[in-house]
Amino acid sequence: MEQERHNEIDRLRVSDREREEVVALLGQAVSEGRLTLAEYEERVGTAHASLTRGELATVTVDLPNAPGRPSAEVVSPPQEQLKAIFGSEVRKGAWAAPEHIEARAVFGDCRIELHEIPNLRPVTRIDAEAIFGSVVVVVPEGTEVRLTGSAVFGDKKSKMRGPYVAGAPVVEVRCRVIFGDVTVRPPRQRWW
Repeated sequence: MEQERHNEIDRLRVSDREREEVVALLGQAVSEGRLTLAEYEERVGTAHASLTRGELATVTVDLPNAPGRPSAEVVSPPQEQLKAIFGSEVRKGAWAAPEHIEARAVFGDCRIELHEIPNLRPVTRIDAEAIFGSVVVVVPEGTEVRLTGSAVFGDKKSKMRGPYVAGAPVVEVRCRVIFGDVTVRPPRQRWW
């Protein structure tokens, strides 16, 4: 009986959202070193061509955190995630920034703009990972920036010009950079 129910679920048609979730999981597997770029490209093609859940499941069958499989480690979900895999992702304007943001750029670019947020949280933590990509964090002048982490064949830097203001918000940026860069900077000055 259980096998029949499993077969019925495998025959269900998949949505574009389900395909994109699997593509994001494959991108994470590349950034963790679980898949090569050639394997990633092949599996992404298969994911986009999949019509049923059974077909889609074949591209993640050997990966942890695959849909329907319990996670190998218990990780509390981040409140906001930006993923730029062979593309770009931007958060800007007067958006509601959470206390914790994860930004991952793999052959892509992420930009997080915090300078237009009216009431920035007292402490905002950003986990920034740039692998052959870049993550840029734009913060208001006077913000205290704490930049930590590692850069291998890459760069992590703060371009903040002045001292931070006592009692100002704190932005903690924890980096992992491999052939990429993470930059924290103030907003650009407008000349008009």
